[in-house]
Amino acid sequence: MAASPKFNRREHILQCLATMLETNPGQRITTAKLAAEVGVSEAALYRHFPSKARMFEGLIDFIEESLLSRINLIMDEEKDTMKRCQQLLQLLLIFSERNPGISRILSGDALLGENERLRSRVNQIFSKIETHLKQILREKTLREGKGFNLDEAILANLLLAIAEGRIAQFVRSEFKQKPTQHFEQQWIFIQQQLLQS
Repeated sequence: MAASPKFNRREHILQCLATMLETNPGQRITTAKLAAEVGVSEAALYRHFPSKARMFEGLIDFIEESLLSRINLIMDEEKDTMKRCQQLLQLLLIFSERNPGISRILSGDALLGENERLRSRVNQIFSKIETHLKQILREKTLREGKGFNLDEAILANLLLAIAEGRIAQFVRSEFKQKPTQHFEQQWIFIQQQLLQS
């Protein structure tokens, strides 16, 4: 069954917004510029989305759905603590690398001057990811009877901060410094430190 034209237009608008975030790093996207990119009038944009904030929310919905559904797969399929942590962080870094415009939303760069609710939504996504990391680290104690010297919440925060830092570097370098660059070697070091903590 074919999707409705309205659905296709909404998708096209969101794809154009993501592309503009990638091709215009550091610039604010106006509805006039977006309408020109999509090839419609601003009024036509507003027929599909009542506001620019709703367009950003559409992209944030995509981020949340993409990341959390894959994190749930990792949680179901992988039981080793270190591999789970590595796969979760790699997922975040690869997703950012493959979606440069969207990485500007994750870093908050594209949301400067936009509705506060959008930043709150991104913060909620990172909070959910951090909760998954805490759960992974706590389950090690339950499974193996031996945990970490540092509190799992502190370790989860540190792991997420590493991934967020890599995404911020990617955005700051205008997508030249890939988030996955050297991650394999860095993970070996991080894992050794975690297992010694």
